Amino acid sequence: MFKIVDGPIVLHDYFESTLDEVGGIVTFEGRVRDNNQGKKVKKLLYEAFCEMAELEGAKILKEAKSFFAISKADCIHRTGVLAIRDLAIRISVYAKHREAAFLACQYIIDQVKTRVPIWKKEFYIDGETEWVKCLTCANQGIAHHDHFHHAR
Repeated sequence: MFKIVDGPIVLHDYFESTLDEVGGIVTFEGRVRDNNQGKKVKKLLYEAFCEMAELEGAKILKEAKSFFAISKADCIHRTGVLAIRDLAIRISVYAKHREAAFLACQYIIDQVKTRVPIWKKEFYIDGETEWVKCLTCANQGIAHHDHFHHAR
């Protein structure tokens, strides 16, 4: 499941705590931090083209399942205004073995940050605002792709 929500992410509404066939569950949570590149952040605004984002996100999860020996993967991303420490994204990957779960989780976050139409605007303490992008994302999905295929 890949879902975009406008409002707080309520974990028990979206994520299973156990599946019988799994030996490992790897979870990544992205939270709003109070600084970015030396600037003090007050809050964030996430906007998304929801229909396209959910379609592309579902495609990424399907890819992860085909690339790695995982049972299931879920991802939820929040939109709207977020305060410092708010949960912005959560990914959970379920697998028989931890290595596949770790690698699939990394693949999913890298792909979401580069391919899914979600935009982030930062509001700074000094009153400035700026639309920002992940500066290290451009090569992440490609750089790790061969390593990911060998992890099956």
